[in-house]
Amino acid sequence: MIDFEKIVEYRNKRNRFARKLGIVVESISPGTARVVKTIGEDDLNPLGLAHGGVYFTLADSAAGSAMVSKGYAAVTMNASYNFFRGAAVGDIVTAEATEVKSGKTICVFDVRVTNQKSTLLGTGTFTFYQLEEKIEF
Repeated sequence: MIDFEKIVEYRNKRNRFARKLGIVVESISPGTARVVKTIGEDDLNPLGLAHGGVYFTLADSAAGSAMVSKGYAAVTMNASYNFFRGAAVGDIVTAEATEVKSGKTICVFDVRVTNQKSTLLGTGTFTFYQLEEKIEF
């Protein structure tokens, strides 16, 4: 049986890039995950809104965390993201991933990114390749 709390700990400890950006995995369950981040001054683009890379990284982190719920290492094969609205300093942004296709080695996840008011900021689709390496938690 997979201990999802240990996977959350593992992801929060081992994903140094996400940690550097202040992205925190809140929850993981079979085929789903939720990550959050509060937008800070260093996240802004020249227009004063969160840089697009922040949303994309949030979405990729959520999808990757959902993929790891299977207990194996995986890599992103393909990704697309649609930007709808921006977030400002102080906004709490959440990315929630849900598996839409589960295969033996290839899995696909849809991701919704929202703010603290549940306003949809963007959506993404992420395709992962599952490696043979089982993750030990």
